[in-house]
Amino acid sequence: MKKLVVKVLNEKVRQWGLPKRGSAGSAGLDLMACLETSLSLLPGERSLIPTGIAIHLADPQMAALILSRSGLGAKKGLTVAQGVGLIDSDYTGELKVMLLNTSKETQTVEPGDRIAQLVVTPIFTPELVEVESLEETERGASGFGSTGVQSNPASF
Repeated sequence: MKKLVVKVLNEKVRQWGLPKRGSAGSAGLDLMACLETSLSLLPGERSLIPTGIAIHLADPQMAALILSRSGLGAKKGLTVAQGVGLIDSDYTGELKVMLLNTSKETQTVEPGDRIAQLVVTPIFTPELVEVESLEETERGASGFGSTGVQSNPASF
């Protein structure tokens, strides 16, 4: 099993335990809000929330991603503000989550709430090669809806 080096920055984390997977099949480790008191987020408001931990990936071919928790987004409208947070292999500061309230109601985050998930993944760092033209493909430069909405409209 691979190991992830974790430094506890806030003693609250020791009370709650290190981030862990919600089930044996979960891809992400749940990150918790390391807050002193409850935090209310107004509709459309975002806040940078500390997790009380730092990690060190060390391997430049690895990265960590901070992703929204699907249930929190679906039930409360709380999502990672920038879509995905990227943690580079050489970053060793505290992990923080920019949480955004996309709902129409004020939402409250409590100390210890699971607010996001951390996924560690290999990355591919390509060597860039400049060319005059790209190989032709069936799709070409068509984008933003060019493939339609329905997978097989004739079958409906």
